[in-house]
Amino acid sequence: MNGLAEAAGSFALTRWVSRKSRADFERWQATALRRFLDRDLPRAPFYGKAPARLSDLPVTDKALLMARFDEFNIHGLTAAQAWAALARDGRAGALAVGASTGTSGNRGLFVISEAEKYRWLGAILAKAAADLLWRGMRVAVILPQNTGLYDSARKSRLIKLAFFDLTLGPESWRDELQAFDPTVIIAPPKILRHFAAEGFRLRPKRVFSAAETLDPVDRPVIENFFQRPLDQIYMATEGLFAVTCRQGGLHLAEDSVFFEFEPAGEGLVTPLVTAFRRQTQIMARYRMNDLLRLSKEPCRCGSPLRCVDEIVGRMDDAFRFTSPNGPILVAPDVLRNAVLKADRRIDDFRLVQTASESIELRLPPTLPDDAAVAAHQAVRALLEIRKAAATITLVRTPLPLETGRKLRRVECRLEPAR
Repeated sequence: MNGLAEAAGSFALTRWVSRKSRADFERWQATALRRFLDRDLPRAPFYGKAPARLSDLPVTDKALLMARFDEFNIHGLTAAQAWAALARDGRAGALAVGASTGTSGNRGLFVISEAEKYRWLGAILAKAAADLLWRGMRVAVILPQNTGLYDSARKSRLIKLAFFDLTLGPESWRDELQAFDPTVIIAPPKILRHFAAEGFRLRPKRVFSAAETLDPVDRPVIENFFQRPLDQIYMATEGLFAVTCRQGGLHLAEDSVFFEFEPAGEGLVTPLVTAFRRQTQIMARYRMNDLLRLSKEPCRCGSPLRCVDEIVGRMDDAFRFTSPNGPILVAPDVLRNAVLKADRRIDDFRLVQTASESIELRLPPTLPDDAAVAAHQAVRALLEIRKAAATITLVRTPLPLETGRKLRRVECRLEPAR
C-alpha cells in the first residue's frame, strides 16, 4: 500500500470508529488490542512472546526504553544508531527517527516506518480537520524541531504544510508565516499568546495548542485574538493521545491507544499507554509522566471516545514536601490556581520548587504590589493548610518568551522521586 493510500485508510477507519456506540467500540478495540498482542508485540525482543492478558506485561517507562532501545523496536536499532541518524537527516534506512524536546533533560527517541507515518497523518486529519480537508489546507506547524512525522503531509495535494522552527524565535519567520496565511495553526500556547501580544496578521480557521500544558490563563487571550475556540492536540514522543472535537471535547485517541489509568491523588490520574496500531517500536503499558483529569460525562458530539477535562501538567512538576503527617505531593494545577485566583490582574508567573523547603514565586515588575503580595500569601496559605514545610520567596523579574525550552509555570527542580 503506498503512503497516501495508507493515510486514506487510516482516515476512513478513524472516522468509522468514531460513529460506533461505546459498547461496539470496546468490542472493536478489544479485538484490535488482542491482534497487536499476538502478532506485533512478540516481534520486539524485549517481549518475545504474546501474553495471555495485557496485565501480564510489565509496566515500562522512558528510562527502561532508552536503556534497552534496541529491544523495543523490531529492527534492533540501537539508541546510538538512532541518535546518529537524528544528527544526519532523521533517517535510518527506511525508518524515520525523532526525539522529544527533553523538557526534563531526559530526551526520548522514537522510530517509525513510512506506513506508520502516513497512518498518523490520516488519523490526525480525521480528528482535527476532516471538514477542512476537501477545501485544501495550509497548515503551519510551530514546534521546537521538525520530525519525520510531518514529511508525509507534504506529499498530499490537499495539504500545504510549513514548519516553523520555534528555537529560531518568532521574529525570524514572522513575515514568512504571515505570507503563508495558514488555515490551521498548531503551536505551543506561549507562541499563540505571543502572536496575540505582537498583533501577528493571521486568519486561521482552526487553532490548536500543542506541545505544552495549556494553562487556563492563556485560553481567553488566544481565543479573543483569533476570534476562534482554542483546541488542543495532546501528543508526545510516544504518540498521539487526544484531539479536540468540533464540540470542544478533548477525546482520547482510544482508536489507536489502549489507556490504563493509575490514581495520582486530587482526582487526577496518570496514564499507562499501549499503542496497538504501532508495529515498529512497541509501546505497551508505558507509563506517561502526565497528570490528567478525566471527564465524567460522554461528549455531546456522540463519539464513543472518552474525554479529558484537563491535562494538568507533569507528574515531575508536582511539588514534594515533608509534613508532620509524612511526605505530601501538591499537584501543579492546585499550585497554579492558588496564584491565579489571588488576583485577576495576574496573567503570568513562575512558581519553582528549588529545594525541598524552598519555593520561588516569580512575578513581573509591572504587576501592582498588592497583587504580588496577594499571590505570595495565597501560596503560603495553601501550604500552611497542608502543613507543608517550605519558605516562599517572592521575586520580581521580567518573564520573557523562552523559545529554547517548554514553558512550565509550575516547575519542580528537585531530583525525581525514586
